[in-house]
Amino acid sequence: MTNSQAWDYAIGMIKVDGLEPTDDFKKYIEKEKKGEVTMEDAKRFLDKKYKMKELQNA
Repeated sequence: MTNSQAWDYAIGMIKVDGLEPTDDFKKYIEKEKKGEVTMEDAKRFLDKKYKMKELQNA
């Protein structure tokens, strides 16, 4: 499975639950597919986004 196929599969799994990735995250996924950012960069992007939400909800 290619990196692009893996992302497409992951997005499909999210959509099965009736959810949709944000436009920002979709753009980030495209950058990762093109090799402009790494998977580690994507992890940091998500950690920052959701850790900030946790702090705001606390």
